[in-house]
Amino acid sequence: MTSATHASAADFAAPRPAPPRLSLPRIVEMNLGFFGLQFSFGLQQANMTPIYTFLGADEATMPLLWLAGPMTGLLIQPLVGALSDRTRSKLGRRTPYFLIGAVICSLCLFLMPYSSTLWMAASLLWLLDAGNNITMEPYRAYVADRLEPGQRPAGFLVQSAFTGLAQCLSYAAPSLLVGFGISQNLVDMNGIPVIVRIAFVIGAILSISTIVWSVVRVPELKLSDADLADMAAKPMGAGAALAEIRDAFIAMPRPMRQLAWAMLCQWYAMFVYWQFIALSVSRTLFPAGEGAKASSADFISASLTAQQMGVAYNAVSFVAALALIPIVRRFGARPVHALCLIASGLAMLSLPMLDSRIAMFVPMIGIGLGWAGMMGNTYVMLADCIPPERTGVYMGIFNMFIVIPMLIETMTMPLIYGPLLGSDPRNAILLAGMLMLCGALATLMVGRGQRIGA
Repeated sequence: MTSATHASAADFAAPRPAPPRLSLPRIVEMNLGFFGLQFSFGLQQANMTPIYTFLGADEATMPLLWLAGPMTGLLIQPLVGALSDRTRSKLGRRTPYFLIGAVICSLCLFLMPYSSTLWMAASLLWLLDAGNNITMEPYRAYVADRLEPGQRPAGFLVQSAFTGLAQCLSYAAPSLLVGFGISQNLVDMNGIPVIVRIAFVIGAILSISTIVWSVVRVPELKLSDADLADMAAKPMGAGAALAEIRDAFIAMPRPMRQLAWAMLCQWYAMFVYWQFIALSVSRTLFPAGEGAKASSADFISASLTAQQMGVAYNAVSFVAALALIPIVRRFGARPVHALCLIASGLAMLSLPMLDSRIAMFVPMIGIGLGWAGMMGNTYVMLADCIPPERTGVYMGIFNMFIVIPMLIETMTMPLIYGPLLGSDPRNAILLAGMLMLCGALATLMVGRGQRIGA
């Protein structure tokens, strides 16, 4: 402990003033950069497997080619979050990371469709995900910094709304370009369709332009004397940031530790859903062809149906995130998020039982509600239980609660897919639904006996 005779300058600094309240339009503007960031993620989810396939990848190597996202998130986000807590610049603590990450993202998005070899595309994905992760947690910390506690639900749920809108549009972008008259069969020399190249160029423009708009329109607040004194007392550099991550782990608030179990269930489930939904739809609609072994035309049809379902649940997520703002303010993030996960779990459990394309779009309402909650409510709960001076490092650590379940899923699903799931992708979707329900139960256990997001 610090003795009275060895008090730091921070002990005598003026108390931190509460951030000024922002209007809803200003909250929307400060989160506009998240739209560009999530458009980039949506392009990856919808198009990287086709790009790898066009460049000659086989199914056996596909999981390894997708490791860039969780691995860069695991390695970069905690470190960048800790560094942003102790960064002093004329632009602020978080803004330098926004801009650096956005430039990297834009360059990689622009170059990706021009990949001539598989290793080039895979390398660009690692760089692209690194850029996204440099931006991600400082951006979430910026929202927590800039808003007083009563407005944080609105801030994080607007982020969730932009996630739904951006991913909806990025999933739909190639189809929309076809609707505008560009042939889906028009390809570049590397075999990648022109509609994919144009979609990535749009993503590159959005990545940098939306970030710049946000930081210009809603700049970071000037650091208080207490903040400056705290930062001056902290050692700088990557070594110090790593030590800060270690210390933050040790001092992690109990509700945050409890939230890790809910995150494990919901993110394992969502990764299973993304990987197996096209195969499940194919097995349901074309049972004679057994999913991926169906005829090429049938499997393409099933894949397009699954992609359109992705557009639907992201559209629901966009609307739901905005609708949840007053509900979370009234009832708290914890019970509302549990209900969102229950809706998602029941929707996933129902999907393998539906044999009609039209009927398959109904469960997207529940999955959209769950996705909105995952991208908004969990961060409301987190921001309510962590110390404000460590927002960046804890936001970075919290991302490990997302990427570690993805890594666990990548390692365990090949082991259980045959023995436990009968090599049937519909059973994988059922497993995802059950895990969502387990995540709802775990959410209700967060902060029991304390006021953490209600």
